[in-house]
Parts: sequence; C-alpha cells; structure tokens
Amino acid sequence: MDKEVAALRNRMIGVLLRDARARAGRTKQECANWLGVPVSTITAYEEGRKPISLPELETLAFFLDVPVQRFWEYDVQLLSEEPAPPVREILAIRHRMIGALLQQARQEAGKSRKDLAQLLGCSVRCIADYERGERPIPMPELEILAGALNRPIEYFLDSSGLIGEWEAEVQAFRLFRQLPPEIQEFVSRPINRSYLEVALKLAEMPAGALRQIAEGLLEITY
Repeated sequence: MDKEVAALRNRMIGVLLRDARARAGRTKQECANWLGVPVSTITAYEEGRKPISLPELETLAFFLDVPVQRFWEYDVQLLSEEPAPPVREILAIRHRMIGALLQQARQEAGKSRKDLAQLLGCSVRCIADYERGERPIPMPELEILAGALNRPIEYFLDSSGLIGEWEAEVQAFRLFRQLPPEIQEFVSRPINRSYLEVALKLAEMPAGALRQIAEGLLEITY
C-alpha cells in the first residue's frame, strides 16, 4: 500500500476519532484508561501519527457510542470549529425563557404575582425577578409553581436549544430501543426506507381515505 495513502487515512481516522471523542464529551485520559494504553497513544491516534487497529477502533467506538462505520465514511459532518456559547450565557438565556413561560402560565391561569408570592412565602419582588429571569428559580419552587398553574414540569424544559436538541435525540433513541427487536431491525435497514415513507403518508391520511384503500386492496385480492 502506498505510504502516502496510508498516512492520509491515518490522519482522516484521527480527525474522526477526535470528533467522536468531543461529541461524547470524553477526555483523552478516559479513552486511554478504557483502551489500557498511555494518553500519548490516544494523542498519536488522533494526530494520525500512529495507525490504530480495527479491534482498538471497535472498542473506542463502543466507548464513544458511535457506529464503527463512521470511521470509513467520507461524508461525515464534523463538529463546528466555532466555540460553543459560554455556559453562563446559556444559563442566562434559559433563566429568561423560563421566566417568560412562568409569566405566561400565570396570566393564563388568572393569577397575580401576589398569589404566587403567597404560595411560596416570598415577596412579590421575588416573583417579578423570577419572571424577568433575573433570579434563578430553585427547582422545588418551580415544581410548586408548575403544579399551582396546572403545568407539567416539562413545560419549562428547553425544547429548541442545544440541550433541548440533545434531549430530543436521547428520547428518540430511548423510544427506538423500546420497539420489538424485529421492528428495530426492519427500521434500521436502508432498503426498507420506502416502506417507512409509505407508512408515514398513510398515517397522515384521514380514516375515510384509508378505508377506501383497504377496500380496493380487498377487491384486488379477492
């Protein structure tokens, strides 16, 4: 095998390995401990200076929770090089969003800030600070407020931000794992995609249209 080609593949695998580790939130030390090698070995793998064997790659893929096929796909989307927003900035935005949701729920329930203040045993000013996002709402108090306003605690969860997207992916995978094994296998096969697309279209059709299709199939069958 051409040495230049091999060197290029080592670098490509290294980039994908580093990206998978970053996505999983794992450190080089954790990967080294898992594989039973020095941290310098993980660094050499990621920099493409040392070739990695398939068993090692499989083991790291399992540890990083990514399919091993990821390391020989050529259209993989890597993490953005742009720095993530500071945690404090994310928290500040989330406090304001939760405050806005609290105010909306309170108004829809026909309650005043004074009502909520009496419920929590705090000042009206404190409730105002909560609604403006200027003061974090302690979790026990948020649960009490949610119950009083007839809202599930999930009403306040992040549904569109970075954390919300991650939670949605985790929930989707959790629901997938609850399916019977034969359905999981069927869904996982790319060749069955057309059947799934038909099922989606059928699910969106009104009952009357589905009944007509069923009757037509019966006529063809019999």
